[in-house]
Amino acid sequence: MPDKRIRVLIAKPGLDGHDRGAKVICRALRDAGFEVIYTGLRRNPEEIVSSAIQEDVSVIGLSILSGAHNVLFPKIINLLKEQGGEGIKVIAGGIIPEKDIPGLKKIGISEVFLPGTPTNKIVEWIRGNLK
Repeated sequence: MPDKRIRVLIAKPGLDGHDRGAKVICRALRDAGFEVIYTGLRRNPEEIVSSAIQEDVSVIGLSILSGAHNVLFPKIINLLKEQGGEGIKVIAGGIIPEKDIPGLKKIGISEVFLPGTPTNKIVEWIRGNLK
């Protein structure tokens, strides 16, 4: 375990009202030794980015089921760049069509985890992709 614990912010952007999956991820990351901050439901991009910068996180995990990923994720990425948070990795999960994944990666989403991904794969990805 590194001296500095990895800090991860899990966020539910937009009007999506279901957070069972996000809470499962929070628990898995916590159990893996990460510090986890959960923003709760219905957060706008400004709130997510502000929280991530204030909490000095290394990773933002976005969980979305509403289908608004092509609108909300670019806003989050742009706000991170504008506010000096471009070093924060952004990962996503939820109901995201496979055809949308290349576009999300092109704008700066580091990885997309679809339903059914084992939580240990997310833990491994985070550990393997942070410097």
